[in-house]
Amino acid sequence: MKTLKLLTVALITAAPLSVLPAAAQSVGEKTGVNAVLGVSPSTTDFVTQAAVSGMFEIQSSELALERGDAATKAFAQQMITAHRKASEELKGLVTSANINVTLPATLDSAHQETMDDLRKLQGAEFNEEYIDEQVDAHEDAVSLFERYAEGGDNATLKAWAAKMLPELKHHLDMAKKLDK
Repeated sequence: MKTLKLLTVALITAAPLSVLPAAAQSVGEKTGVNAVLGVSPSTTDFVTQAAVSGMFEIQSSELALERGDAATKAFAQQMITAHRKASEELKGLVTSANINVTLPATLDSAHQETMDDLRKLQGAEFNEEYIDEQVDAHEDAVSLFERYAEGGDNATLKAWAAKMLPELKHHLDMAKKLDK
């Protein structure tokens, strides 16, 4: 269903994006069109999306430590540890490589809405929704990191994206196992 929605968005927005190549990556990344089409994100889009993704993983997992069952809490703790480390690495790379991108301080509206929805849930309902969101978030992260590792325009970030992929894929596999 998610793929169908993304394809619909791609068809609706593809023509205007081809006319505006400078804006295509930002709009395309925001709408998911780039992921559907396999387009590499710009460095700005990659850094922003990676940072927001990391923040979401940490914040949603902190909530899971409060509301989840034992298996969910164990997974959440692993996500917090891994994504805090990755977020610090990204911050360090942006600074050391003099990448002119301001890291976001808050979640984007879509991730904030998801957090708001998670806060309304308890018990089994929370566990199910949290894990579903983890699967979705890690599928998105794997796509983002794969596309940047293959076609990104900053060598330092490309190498980091490639280095992070096995861990992100492992997180995705873990989330899928909990989703059964």
